[in-house]
Amino acid sequence: MPKQVDHESRRRQIAEAVCQLADESGLEGVTLRDVAARAQVSMGAVQRCFRTKEEMLVFALGHIGERVTARVSARLAASPAQSARTALGHATTEVSLLREEHRAEARVWLAFVAQAAVSPPLAGTLRTNYAGLQAVFARLIAEASDTTDPDRAARTLLALADGLTTHVLIGHLSPAEALDVLDGQLNRLWDERTS
Repeated sequence: MPKQVDHESRRRQIAEAVCQLADESGLEGVTLRDVAARAQVSMGAVQRCFRTKEEMLVFALGHIGERVTARVSARLAASPAQSARTALGHATTEVSLLREEHRAEARVWLAFVAQAAVSPPLAGTLRTNYAGLQAVFARLIAEASDTTDPDRAARTLLALADGLTTHVLIGHLSPAEALDVLDGQLNRLWDERTS
């Protein structure tokens, strides 16, 4: 009897291998052969899951986005009684990937962002990820402040969180300094409500 393979589980296993290799040597270091070896599957298994390398990379990027979004959702669900301001702070902190345990994920995310500048399919996946996060931020901002344009404030906060990831990775800011910048922006949003 042939062995049954969970196709979606195999795709996630391959996506994890892509992320590990991208963390070690960037996306230029990701080859189908190396991905198969790292995932401990055959080249044929990789090719059955993904028709092209680009398709594999798009899936891996979506996989990272899903992990970040799941962490944001879990953090928000863990304390449903928290204020919208606190929830927004938690969500922003998760998205910025500043904690040490997310450093590898941050490196991989930025490798994908750089590649998306020349890959329309990757850029499309990033736009979808950012749109979802922006919607969550806008909802929380509308609850936490009296800003007249929560979508604009959400775009600003998301861009700030994303940019701070880079600043921490290259050593321009420490994680504590980056969190201070985020907190300052959140305080400005909150101050709009009380002024």
